[in-house]
Formats: sequence, C-alpha cells, structure tokens
Amino acid sequence: MDDIFNRRQSILIANVTIDGKHADIFVNDGGIIAAAGEGVRGQYKSEADLVIDGDGAIALPGLANTHTHAAMSLLRGYADDMILQDWLSQKIWPLEAHLTGKDVYWGTKLACLEMIKSGTTAFNDMYFMMDEAARAVDEAGIRAVLCYGFIDLFNAEKRETECKATEKLASQIRSMNNPRIKAAAGPHAIYTVSPEGLKWCAEFAKEQNIGIHIHLSETEKEVTDCVAQHDKRPAALLDDCGMLSPKTIAAHCCWLDDAECDLLGKRGVAVSHNPASNMKLATNRAMPIRPLMAAGANVCLGTDGCASNNNLDMFEEMKTAALLQKFFWNDPTVLPAPAALAMATTNGPGHWALVREHYRWVLLQILCSCPHAQHVTLRCTMLLQIWCIHAMVQRLRQPSVMAGS
Repeated sequence: MDDIFNRRQSILIANVTIDGKHADIFVNDGGIIAAAGEGVRGQYKSEADLVIDGDGAIALPGLANTHTHAAMSLLRGYADDMILQDWLSQKIWPLEAHLTGKDVYWGTKLACLEMIKSGTTAFNDMYFMMDEAARAVDEAGIRAVLCYGFIDLFNAEKRETECKATEKLASQIRSMNNPRIKAAAGPHAIYTVSPEGLKWCAEFAKEQNIGIHIHLSETEKEVTDCVAQHDKRPAALLDDCGMLSPKTIAAHCCWLDDAECDLLGKRGVAVSHNPASNMKLATNRAMPIRPLMAAGANVCLGTDGCASNNNLDMFEEMKTAALLQKFFWNDPTVLPAPAALAMATTNGPGHWALVREHYRWVLLQILCSCPHAQHVTLRCTMLLQIWCIHAMVQRLRQPSVMAGS
C-alpha cells in the first residue's frame, strides 16, 4: 500500500456520480483533475497508473472552511457556556498568553487531521505564532490561507509590533514557496483594532496582493459600541478604512442591516457564516443570508475555532446552517441544500487566490451504502479522502514529525 501512495502517479477513478450522472475522473501524475465526465474511462484507462472503482459514490470538490482558528483544537471544550466577551477576556485570551510555538504547531496539526478526515481540504485561519501553523500545514498536505491575528488595542506602540508581526508572516510564507499556503492580513475586529491599524492592514494587503480576514458584526454590542464611538455601523467603518474588497473574508456578520448587506455585496466581500459558534455563544441573531445573497455578496461557511464549536466538521456545519436559517427567519425555504453545499465548496475556494490550485487532489467520494444514506435526492454520508488521510498518517508516523522537529 505504501508503494501506491508514496509516489506520484496518474489515477483513474471509475464509476462515480457527478451531478446525478455516472462519470469517471482522471487525475494526472501532477495531481491535476484533468478530465471528468462520461467516457473518460475509455479515453484514459490505458494511461492511468492506478484505477479505483468508485462503486457509484458521489464525487464532490473538497470542502473549504473559510473561518477558523486551527490551533484552538487544543482548547476544545474549555470554558463552555459563557458570554462571548467574558469568554474571551476572562478565559481564552489569558490562557492563550501561555501558549508556545510548539502548542500552536501541534494544535494546528491536530486540526489539519480532523479537517482532512471530515472532508475539508482548504481553510482560512487566524491565530498567532503562525510560522508554526504554516509548518504544520506544509507537513499535513492541506491548503490554507494563514494570517496573524492583528490586535493593537488602540495603542500606537503595540500597533507597531503587530505591523511587524504581519509583515514577518507574509515574508515567511512567501519564502516557503509552497503553492498550497497563502498569507493574508488579519485585523481581529473593530473592537480590538484601531482605525489606524485597520487602514494599515488594508494598505499592506493591497501592496502585497493578499487577502484580508476579519471578524465583523458578531454581536449586537459590537454594533451599538461602534455607532456610539464612530457614529456609523461596523461595515461602514471598515469601508472608510479601505478594508472591504473582493479579497476580504468577513466572519460571522450576524448583526448586519440591509444597507450593510448592500455595501458588502457592492464591494464583492465574502462573508463566512459560522452557525454552530453563533448558537453556542448566543449572538442572538443569524446571519441575514438572503439579503447578502441578493446584494451579490459571496456567502461561504466556516466552523470558527474548536473552542467555540466544538469541532471542525463542515458537513455538520452545512446542516446546522440550513436549520438555523430556517428557524431564525421563520421560513423553511431559506438556504436549501444545494445552496448550503455551495457555501461549503465552490463559494469558498472560488473567492480565494487558491481557485484553480484548490482543485488539485481535493476529490471527496461520498459512500451511499449506509442505511441512513438512502434518500431520493441526496444519499451522502461517509467521506473517503484516501490520498490526504494516508499522507497525513504517514507523516505522523515519522519519528522526526512526532518529535516536533
């Protein structure tokens, strides 16, 4: 088995289901999905080094988790059942102050394994000591957009430190020369970053041609405080600071009003819905998905970190998103299954600079043989991501990796 997976080779996956039709998929020896559809088997069978029988499984692109804090896999279940600001200030931030680079490395490594095993092949991450996160991602074989969580607390001296940390991470990731790993600017939120810091992040992202990752309007308090301090709502403040662009991913967005939805759509911003986290932390409002979609915003899906979810399972997140939207807006037609699936797949990587690169080695096969998978319209259950899982397991077996070197 090791001989099969430890070398590059072309693969023909025969007899799968794509968009309800029988099809075959050919992956060339460079890891690119070169052909998919009916008749592919006859065209490429003699060329394939390995032929896999898909046995009628449903083939999907890999899932994209557009907002998480991967290393927080180490904090799963810590300080549950608390108000968000108390949870952050009294529990999460004090504990994080004691984390080491080794903690971030292993927390991210664990998160990568969890994501790969549940079908996620790309994620958008914000944390600190991100050079260690990048090392874990590099070894895991997954794709990621990584940003340093910029928090200046309205202090000019701390802002200078945060700017240097952001510049350093971008330089480090660029020097890795790994097409699977991209850098982004990561101002945490309007209540932890000064307008000067926000403007600097926007200018730096534009200069470096990288994305922006930020939390936006997660709570009602964030909105009321912003209006009291700046006489405008959070999205308008970000727009004044140059933060809203087609390369921006804004997480949560629960408390947007219609004008803000229109603004985000006009600027081409992607918004990451995090339903499980929003329910756990009782943000008291669901993201206004319909107005956002109507405005042209790119609506994606994310899990948030394990401390506020408590897992990284994007299939669970799809179901949660659909149910929360229907329940909160009192409308069973909101967010039908195809739209939820698009949020977790094509909407995510389609927004990032990963785009085409994302579709290298990201095929999922959904097995349909389990009893609870028998359904007229969607017979999807267990994930099979054999290449990535095998590669991850093999790396974890290596003594040098286990030693953290």
